[in-house]
Amino acid sequence: MEQYSILGRIGEGAHGIVFKAKHIETGETVALKKVALRKLEDGIPNQALREIKALQEIEDNQYDLKPANLLISSTGHLKIADFGLARVFSNEGDRLYSHQVATRWYRAPELLYGARKYDEGVDIWAVGCIFGELLNNSPLFPGENDIEQLCCVLRVLGTPNEKIWPEITELPDYNKITFKENPPIPLEQIVPDASPEAVDLLKRFLVYPSKRRISAAEALLHPYFFKEPLPAHHSELPIPQRGAKKTQQRLQHQYEFHIDQPIEESVIDPELISQHVRVW
Repeated sequence: MEQYSILGRIGEGAHGIVFKAKHIETGETVALKKVALRKLEDGIPNQALREIKALQEIEDNQYDLKPANLLISSTGHLKIADFGLARVFSNEGDRLYSHQVATRWYRAPELLYGARKYDEGVDIWAVGCIFGELLNNSPLFPGENDIEQLCCVLRVLGTPNEKIWPEITELPDYNKITFKENPPIPLEQIVPDASPEAVDLLKRFLVYPSKRRISAAEALLHPYFFKEPLPAHHSELPIPQRGAKKTQQRLQHQYEFHIDQPIEESVIDPELISQHVRVW
């Protein structure tokens, strides 16, 4: 700790307090997490060790994706934070994973049914939940416990069966609870103000069988991102006012943006990059 100068307190969670700090030697600004130890002899909590492991192997993680863990800088850079519920993931072997991964509102249905083997699809489901929340300004599936969470999903997407989700009967908790047959509600009614392209992309995220969900690579080429309103150029993003003029002047000096260039010319033609995209 003697290598850092504490600049302030950022926030507090169930497993620790996060501080903003500066490395004295390099001047780098960092986030430091203070983890409470109930008993010294108990050692470092498993949650903290898991978070450290996840950060070390960040390219192969299942993330705890939710709006609160998505940080956007004043220059438009998106960063994923908080790896307390993340899991290091590998497609190889028969390793079993905990189904208590991801925050409940963004937890994929296979996890709610107790799946111990799963894939990147759980992250895609979470992305869909976040996307829907952005479209609707409210969470899509705000369950207060695991059973109610599953009810929220089934109420919108309909009661799953073997025909639409063949793997469902293999999930550990499938036979522990039964639900009344319920038809799906059209997503156009759930996000009534969304464009047809947005609704189509949301439908591709929120699919019961994990393997049938759209991949991240495919999602980036979806028509939603190439229709009006087009994605904003970094220079068009509003700069947070905290820190006032000094921060704004420093950012404008540090980054050279061509704000006179039409936004249409800043968007990449999907045909030019589709051949380089790997589809899972």
